[in-house]
Amino acid sequence: MNLRNDCFALPPGVDWVPVDDALSCLRDAITPIEDEEIIPLSEAGGRIATRDVLALRSHPPGANSAVDGYGFAHEALDPRANSFTLPLVEGRAAAGVPFRGTVPPGSAIRILTGALVPPGVDTVVLEEDVTVADGHVHIPGRVKPGSNTRAAGEDKKAGEGIFPAGTIIRSTEIGAGVATGIAQVRVRRRLRVGVLSTGDEVVPAGRHAKPHMTFDANRPMLMDLVRAWNMEPVDLGHVRDDGALVAEALDCAIDTTDAVLTSGGASQGDEDHVSKTLRERGSLNTWRIAVKPGRPLALGMWSGFPVFGLPGNPVAAFVCALIFARPALFRLGGADWLTPQGYMLPAGFSKNKKPGRREFLRARIGPDGHVEVFPSEGSGRVSGLSWAQGLVELEDGAREVRPGDRVRYIPFSEFGL
Repeated sequence: MNLRNDCFALPPGVDWVPVDDALSCLRDAITPIEDEEIIPLSEAGGRIATRDVLALRSHPPGANSAVDGYGFAHEALDPRANSFTLPLVEGRAAAGVPFRGTVPPGSAIRILTGALVPPGVDTVVLEEDVTVADGHVHIPGRVKPGSNTRAAGEDKKAGEGIFPAGTIIRSTEIGAGVATGIAQVRVRRRLRVGVLSTGDEVVPAGRHAKPHMTFDANRPMLMDLVRAWNMEPVDLGHVRDDGALVAEALDCAIDTTDAVLTSGGASQGDEDHVSKTLRERGSLNTWRIAVKPGRPLALGMWSGFPVFGLPGNPVAAFVCALIFARPALFRLGGADWLTPQGYMLPAGFSKNKKPGRREFLRARIGPDGHVEVFPSEGSGRVSGLSWAQGLVELEDGAREVRPGDRVRYIPFSEFGL
């Protein structure tokens, strides 16, 4: 990952980086890791393809029947007739058991779904539409030529693309690839993402915590996010507000991670040791993003790997991880840049939004199809994370939202959750 020193430099008089500018800079700044491996396609779910994957065999490999029914040559039918009666040949065509002979013109054959169409057959009628008696099939109406048949290669021909390089492989790609003869695929090595918590006030869950202490919600939450993205989380533990300890933790991550997510200490206060340590011993661009929740986000380099310094508040850390860290990490892992799909839905709430920052509200769809938002916008209300099923994104400018107005709703599924 290469970052220009002026990547997030602000022009005179500008105090905040717009969200779109920050994402654009990240997209341009990050280059993928190079390590790749060949694995069975059947085990490649969630991995990122490094080469275009091409069909090894046409699909379907031969013309076949789309239904259970009776097949014949359409050109042998009397074009003046409105119904037809054809003699049936001995035997049948079934999937995996093709008919070995040729169907004579003016005759028909019993054929089952998926069976190769035998020579002399180009049209199939559905068995529910005909009657069979005394070795004949009666068709009580006109039939279009080629009905109920699939041409060889009509889905994919050998050599055509199944999915391109940069694709995050899903079960659907696995099914399509295997159907066209692909057994192995070249993929990027699984990304290793370290997660580090900082702060004198932070203690692990299960420990005795005095009122001035905070349970470490960020580290398990962020590690589970990394796991949900099919990356390998590396637990870097928790360090106190001490620059030497932060540096030691980052040094320990050099050989075991490709990137690090930290939480806390990313601003410019007296105890913000993540940003201080990166500035003094690594390289750092600390940028105030015009986003709510969250503003301080430290992006830096430490011995060649990127560090994303997320806010310490769990709500802000979660939202910033989804909006900024996720597309950057996937790009680092070799995927195309990810932009979540939003859906314009009617609002079930009112809000007068001030200009200046893009806002992401914890939200879910109510039973009436309207988007509801969590009653409190305070980023300290962590209960809103489990209540929500997605985010409402409100644009940078001023906005007056009234019930029924269309708002952009992004379900958590669009973030891989």
